[in-house]
Amino acid sequence: MSRLFFLIGFMGAGKTTVGRAAADALGYTFLDLDDLIEQREEKTIREIFETEGEAYFREMESAILKSLEYLPSANYIIATGGGTPCFKDNVQWMKAHGRVYYIQLTVEELSQRLWKGMDKRPLLKGLELADLQLFISNLLKKREVYYRQAHHHIPNPSLPPTALIELINGPKMGDTGQRLN
Repeated sequence: MSRLFFLIGFMGAGKTTVGRAAADALGYTFLDLDDLIEQREEKTIREIFETEGEAYFREMESAILKSLEYLPSANYIIATGGGTPCFKDNVQWMKAHGRVYYIQLTVEELSQRLWKGMDKRPLLKGLELADLQLFISNLLKKREVYYRQAHHHIPNPSLPPTALIELINGPKMGDTGQRLN
């Protein structure tokens, strides 16, 4: 049976970077949900949003997420998109099929990280720097209710992969809502 470890959080939180490093250190397989979507569609996430729209993207994202249940037996660390837990029943599905880790950053930390790569983020297209923090703040308020359902909360902008590794290797029962400071 596969063991699935899902990383959730706002875009730019570091899910892919930390997830890849932790998977390498643990000998697990790393998967990025956005990469799986792009491979299936043979388009970038931005192109999918532009040509098919967000509703189509969210349907496909949920279907691909739920197909992970059928992965070959192994341990997987999976970086999700920032909106993945907020649509369909995705957050409940992830919690029922694995462990969920919320990588939590402040609006200021997120805006610093996102400003550099805004052209790759469909939801940020056309925003000016002055509008970025307000956009992040408003969207984060809406998504926080889903993010906070994670088994573990990791409030650290420069999360070392070792912190995630410690949580993955730690106790599995009765640790809902565990915070790492």
